Amino acid sequence: MKDRKVLSRDPRRYTLPSERALGAETHSYMPELCDQLRTGKINRRDFLRQAALLGMATGTVYAMADQLTGRGDVIGSAMADEMPKAGGTLRVSMRVQEMTDPATFPWTERSNVSRFMVEYLTRTGSDNVTVPYLASSWEASDDLATWVFHLNQGITWSNGDAFTSADVAHTVNRWLDPAVGSSNLGLFGAMVEEGEDGQPRGIPGAVEVIDDHTIQFNLKQPALAMPENFYNYPTAIVHRGFGVDYEADLSANPIGTGPFELAEYALGEVAILKRARDWWAGDFYLDEIHYFDHGEDTNAWIAALASQQVDMVFRLPNNLIDAAQALPFVDIHPVTTAQTAVMRFRITEAPFDNLKLRQAVAACMDHQEILDKAFQGRGQIAENHHVCPIHPEYAALPPLTRDVEKAKALLAEAGYADGITLEIANGDTEGPWMTDACAIFKNQAAPAGINIEINKMPANQYWEVWDKAPWGYTAWTHRPLGTMVLGLAYRKGVPWNEVAYDNPAFDAALDDAEGTLDVNERRKKMEVCQKLLQDDAIIPQPFWRSVYKAANKRVKGHQTHPTLYHQFHNVWLDG
Repeated sequence: MKDRKVLSRDPRRYTLPSERALGAETHSYMPELCDQLRTGKINRRDFLRQAALLGMATGTVYAMADQLTGRGDVIGSAMADEMPKAGGTLRVSMRVQEMTDPATFPWTERSNVSRFMVEYLTRTGSDNVTVPYLASSWEASDDLATWVFHLNQGITWSNGDAFTSADVAHTVNRWLDPAVGSSNLGLFGAMVEEGEDGQPRGIPGAVEVIDDHTIQFNLKQPALAMPENFYNYPTAIVHRGFGVDYEADLSANPIGTGPFELAEYALGEVAILKRARDWWAGDFYLDEIHYFDHGEDTNAWIAALASQQVDMVFRLPNNLIDAAQALPFVDIHPVTTAQTAVMRFRITEAPFDNLKLRQAVAACMDHQEILDKAFQGRGQIAENHHVCPIHPEYAALPPLTRDVEKAKALLAEAGYADGITLEIANGDTEGPWMTDACAIFKNQAAPAGINIEINKMPANQYWEVWDKAPWGYTAWTHRPLGTMVLGLAYRKGVPWNEVAYDNPAFDAALDDAEGTLDVNERRKKMEVCQKLLQDDAIIPQPFWRSVYKAANKRVKGHQTHPTLYHQFHNVWLDG
């Protein structure tokens, strides 16, 4: 393989190497990264994220950041005053969805049930810092085109088999097989090429087993975020027999490395998890986790919380925040996120194959009005390019403003000087605010001669057409990097490219950004991606939304994850 620096193999080791030692122990970029933090060119959060991605041990990363910023050793300062109690059942209101193949999971809820059985190579916490999980450590070549992951030893599957590199290789190769249909084809673009049929597929030799506990990924181009990509919700590692020796159905064959077993599962009703063995990674306080499906009526979620039938709701709709706050035994857990929804056009379908028409529609949008009226201002305006200000590589572009006269002129250039009627499909998949947003935009577009009809359908019906409807309002969850969501959603041919976007200049610019270590330089390259998406007018995007969770005060140790992932290893119940 290419020359690479050797990193610490123990992620739990707490040492603080001197800067002189860094060049000998770590990736060659670490001294530059340290200098950028010390001189204020990057902030502490970006330093933590990037140093962790390059393989630095977790304790070391935080201690280095404290020393370089003069904060001193603050590790452990946030420890809870109370001693955690073992045992008990956590009850959660959340949709209980189909749970067959983790590689094709389309939504977070499915992974929240499965993640206590099948686990991930890495784990990204609520602070957006990625740390080792099934992998004990990793290392990258200086050019970021070769990555080696070292696996924790002594882990067994629930059927008694040893967890080895063969499991990881089998899992990743399934993602790279277009026949599986995994969205991870878009996420791991550096391991993907265009096949003879024009569709993406894995490059030969991308996955290489070195030994039972070492696996290497050989990329066609540099990629910074390999460790972070391994904690997307469809990237759980499955047993090497999954889909080979037995059916690729996790609900029927729940073999995992985690401590819980699936004791009961009924689609649309209930999923019961019971702790069946000790957890290889440490303590796990809960004995059981019960998920109850209360349907699409969000009032039923709050009713279950109010009656204390459940201890937590998966998410708190913004229109019910006041009701939840009125419950004296409930805590509200807000988090700033890159969750959003895009009014995306499928640009291969008439009339949205007309660029001028799309630009005319986009020119009608007053983002702030939609945020204020549809979502009570609980978020920040978006800019029609799906990269959020909280993403480290976000580049600020000139503000977008509503321009009705510009919209009229563009509409005339598109051939619709007398106006046009357009239909947008919407399923309120994240709440009634989505219909409200469409209605407000309808009013904004009307003066330009654009009549918008809202095709309101049930949420499950929308998910049947989300990637087919000529115009639709699709919700997207948070990803910690802008490059991740752009790779999933807008690369040519990837499974989740619902807009059918095919722009070689965009794909090349995204490749360039993904391979750039320096966050300030990466921001310049992401500006190209953002501007291309904005100019091509494929996703009028009103706003980014803050996310809220509600839980009974007896639930301790819980932090809301921006992607709403359930990380309950520190959760315990008081009473």
